[in-house]
Amino acid sequence: MLELKNVKVVFNEGTVNEKIALSSVNLKLEQGDFVTIIGSNGAGKSTLFNAISGAIPTVEGEIILGQQNITDLPEFKRSCVIGRLFQDPLKGTAPSMTIEENLSLASQRGKHFSLKLFSHKHKQEFKKALANLELGLEERLETKVGTLSGGQRQALTLLMATYVTPELLLLDEHTAALDPKTAEKVLEMSEKLVKEHNLTTLMITHNMEDALKYGNKTIIMKDGNIIAMVEGEERKNMSVDDLIHLYSSTTHEYTDRVLLKQ
Repeated sequence: MLELKNVKVVFNEGTVNEKIALSSVNLKLEQGDFVTIIGSNGAGKSTLFNAISGAIPTVEGEIILGQQNITDLPEFKRSCVIGRLFQDPLKGTAPSMTIEENLSLASQRGKHFSLKLFSHKHKQEFKKALANLELGLEERLETKVGTLSGGQRQALTLLMATYVTPELLLLDEHTAALDPKTAEKVLEMSEKLVKEHNLTTLMITHNMEDALKYGNKTIIMKDGNIIAMVEGEERKNMSVDDLIHLYSSTTHEYTDRVLLKQ
């Protein structure tokens, strides 16, 4: 479903500030895989998402989504098949537009955008989709999105990102800015939508418990590399303490290998 072949990203290439942000990353996911990603700040997690979504260019390697090589596709074309949520709830929606208008745009993913008047049928479809969020937004179609709370906006963004089923869903610490109760609610919504649509999903998190609770695979990143992947029975039987120990040991082993090469 998603395959990365030796993907490399370099910032400030050819200058004294050159930094390898992704170093020959290889990854292969099947349809429906829900992968959580952990790693310290600067490990390359968001850079990985930026490379996949086309927000930043790669200098080497290939990115294949479905049957299409999207390595050279511009970001706006990839957005037709990739849904993405950010840490900031203010991103992903148009605050001066109503809930209905935002959903109207989301319903036209991959088409020419238009704010034409929608029929009663469309409004009922929007209401039905919003009702699944269990936030009462189905009765507030004419409400400006800018007046919603952070949790409501993030839930709406999640619905918009999946309203027309994307081939890939990227969740970039999408609950980090929310209070614990709201974050849990949005995570539950995310899991529900992923299962309903059998979405191939990558989710960055700093919460070790969430890294094991959600999805079927967990990736550990460090210094722009994927240094471990946990899946199957090993992951199913793993506790948070086990994951912390694995994270600590693999990152130290990786650092030692790098130092030996120098």
